[in-house]
Amino acid sequence: MMSNKPVVVYGASGYTGRLICEYLREYNVPFTAAGRDEGTLTDSMNAHVAGIETADYEIVEVKHDVDSLTELFRGSSVVLNTVGPFIKFGDAVVEAALNAGAHYSDTTGEQDWLIHLDETFHARYAEAGLLLAPGIAQMYTTGEIAAQIALETPGLDTLDIAVFWGGSPTIASTRTILVNAAGGDAFYLEQNQYTSFDPMQGLVPLAVPGQHELAQSLPWGGTSHPVWFKRDPRVANCKAQGGVFNAALMNNVPVIVADALEATKDMSPEDRADALDAVAAQVMNSMPPRENPRVNKSLDSVHASGPLGRAHVVIHGNSNYKQTGLLQAYAAYSLLQQPPKRVGLASGCQAFGHRELEGVLRTFGLISEPIVTVHR
Repeated sequence: MMSNKPVVVYGASGYTGRLICEYLREYNVPFTAAGRDEGTLTDSMNAHVAGIETADYEIVEVKHDVDSLTELFRGSSVVLNTVGPFIKFGDAVVEAALNAGAHYSDTTGEQDWLIHLDETFHARYAEAGLLLAPGIAQMYTTGEIAAQIALETPGLDTLDIAVFWGGSPTIASTRTILVNAAGGDAFYLEQNQYTSFDPMQGLVPLAVPGQHELAQSLPWGGTSHPVWFKRDPRVANCKAQGGVFNAALMNNVPVIVADALEATKDMSPEDRADALDAVAAQVMNSMPPRENPRVNKSLDSVHASGPLGRAHVVIHGNSNYKQTGLLQAYAAYSLLQQPPKRVGLASGCQAFGHRELEGVLRTFGLISEPIVTVHR
């Protein structure tokens, strides 16, 4: 079945997917809520998307293969994909969107997926005049907004990025953490070359603005930032660390990951994937509650430096998944009206402008005004 709406939300019944639908409704953007089970989609829209009765939408069940997805996407201009782990499920969606002539965005945090897209699909999307924008999500885009604000000061070439949030990860996020850990190297950028994090480094304490207690961090798969900034001639070095404010939960993560990797080291890739899914389910096997801004806080901090200058940008916010839903919806809203600033592989800030995205998040009350300190 071909979509009758300009935007497809693939994986619409998931935690992030339904938030995207909620904000598409607020932007008055018609959408197709797509996924593998019509009943689950219907229940999710009716029970979990505020104001759904006033939205212009349809529900479509679709098989997860290139031909079926291509047929669905042919009626649309933008595909918003939330079905991860993306390195496992993403290729079919990206190929289908390209076949259908649609822009593509997703919510990934998987660095290996971004590098794969860069190597496999960037040139093809650019030639078609289409945007390929993985990783439009709070954990990456809000930090990138802070980084881009810091880089408004000329002469800075090094980015030290930290992202923290309150609350618990979703089922999909937990699974992605384990898949990332099992998938191989995580990279940072050193003199514009990918350099591997030490896989044995464990937790790294970070000084987080706004609190006295040191926070515990991990490379979190390397994050999107080294991939985005490898394409930025201003930046030579970029390293990102992240975590949750809950120290007890953070202290458990390396133990869970190490145990999972040890238990699955001799398995085939297929068996390992199933086993990691099972471990992820033990950590988080139910939908988290709707976010509470008094609990679900976010903090993005970027130190930018150069030989003769420094800048520090801090963005305090709340409701990480709502930020992601809003950023995805705005991406679609913008793409339906004008071409992106870049085609092919591009970040949210590169495609839409960092000050524009800052304004969107502030308009909806999800971040406060960035705190900027510059020394030159």
